[in-house]
Amino acid sequence: MLKWLWLSLLIIVLDQLSKVVVSNWLQLYESVAVLPFFSITLLHNPGAAFSFLADAGGWQRWFFTIIALVVSVVIFAWLRRLPATEKWQALALVLILGGALGNVIDRIRLGYVVDFLDVYYQQWHWPAFNIADAAISVGVVMLLLVTLRGNKQAA
Repeated sequence: MLKWLWLSLLIIVLDQLSKVVVSNWLQLYESVAVLPFFSITLLHNPGAAFSFLADAGGWQRWFFTIIALVVSVVIFAWLRRLPATEKWQALALVLILGGALGNVIDRIRLGYVVDFLDVYYQQWHWPAFNIADAAISVGVVMLLLVTLRGNKQAA
């Protein structure tokens, strides 16, 4: 199932390219409205999802980097053992892998993750995210659905 790794690479490239474009286009905290419920807003997140541990003092950078790298190795090994019939599971895993590595690159290179997708309703904002986060989220939901569904794989 390693033939699916091209998708992880595509996610990494799109994620990193989008972060460079937004970082060169906007100043930190600057926002550009796109739709009545969506803006591009440049943010730096030194924490994890939903800015968890963002104010922890710096140790979280390496903590989350190590966790993501360990998870990536586990996913890679999982993919190697996955039967060719498990296409949906493979797709879910490569989405998670690409997203995790996209954010690891930020943590190693910058010390924080660049977030810029801002979805909101009136004054309520969903935590800002990026393409890597979206890939991880979609991959996790797919993996849960495939797992709950059991071995009834549809090609």
